[in-house]
Amino acid sequence: MTAELDLLVRLNDYDRPQDVADRAVQAERLGFDRITVGETTGWNIVPPLTLAADRTDDLGISNDVVSPYGRSPAMLAQTALTIHDASDGRFRLGLGPSSPAITERWHGQSFERPLRRTRETIEIVRSVYENGTPAYDGEIFDIPGLNYERDTPENPPPIDLGTLGPTATEMAGRFGDGWTPQLFTKDGLENRLVDLERGADLADRSLDELRVAPIVRGIAAEDRETAREKARSTIAFMLGAYGPYYGDSVAQQGYPDVVAEVRAAWDDRDTDAMAAALPDDVLDELAPAGTPEEVRDWIESYAALEGVDAVRVGFVDGMTEAEKETTMEAVVDAV
Repeated sequence: MTAELDLLVRLNDYDRPQDVADRAVQAERLGFDRITVGETTGWNIVPPLTLAADRTDDLGISNDVVSPYGRSPAMLAQTALTIHDASDGRFRLGLGPSSPAITERWHGQSFERPLRRTRETIEIVRSVYENGTPAYDGEIFDIPGLNYERDTPENPPPIDLGTLGPTATEMAGRFGDGWTPQLFTKDGLENRLVDLERGADLADRSLDELRVAPIVRGIAAEDRETAREKARSTIAFMLGAYGPYYGDSVAQQGYPDVVAEVRAAWDDRDTDAMAAALPDDVLDELAPAGTPEEVRDWIESYAALEGVDAVRVGFVDGMTEAEKETTMEAVVDAV
């Protein structure tokens, strides 16, 4: 396996930001290439990532993903440059169009023109990187600009985009430095890579210039059935309760009836029925779940897909610390 291995951790699993740094130290010791965290309505990503950067030497530092509605583009640039300095140049900034729920019910913004806003945000962040100012005249943002008070680095933080649909993924190929999709089967990922490559072509770039790091959520345990039960519940919940995008994406990958049944169960808030609606073959397509050997083989197969540069492995809901340890050791063994 030549692909790199990222560890995605959920901030809600930890009592203190310092505990995330402890996990980062462990990830570096085990042989992971990068650690990444997401941000929704819990902790701000900056303190735990800064602590993780300070306590590691070579581990890459990333985030999955921040909303272009929750921070101004200039603040996103400041955030990226600060963590980049804290990590001695190891940071990658993750952006994505976000969702109506996070945008409207948390940030109090209207979820309007998400792709255009994401594109302009990227361009403004790059303007700070390259010109030291967020000055910009666009359709969403009109910024007169001030000067960034510090020198910008020669190699600023790359920008990874978390997208699902064909148009958004084309945008990632055209304007991003990397792509971090989630909940894709192997066939679905290969199909979407065509859209990513089309975007790269529009920017006169090669797909090889982008870091493709799909996110998978899994669990390895000697108790195979318990592992699969936990994974099934998590994936079903993501399909039915996380808003329309994950479910729509998996439906378009060939499973519209499964997604419809999961969503119908969610309408009744019946999480047991949601899990029961996700058959084994679909679970196996979307998540590494089972014994350590099965999970290791799954990761190796997924990483072998042409165009994949890294596999970003996250945990499923309800895992014990022992199960997390087993999962991390299993996926590292695949490297």
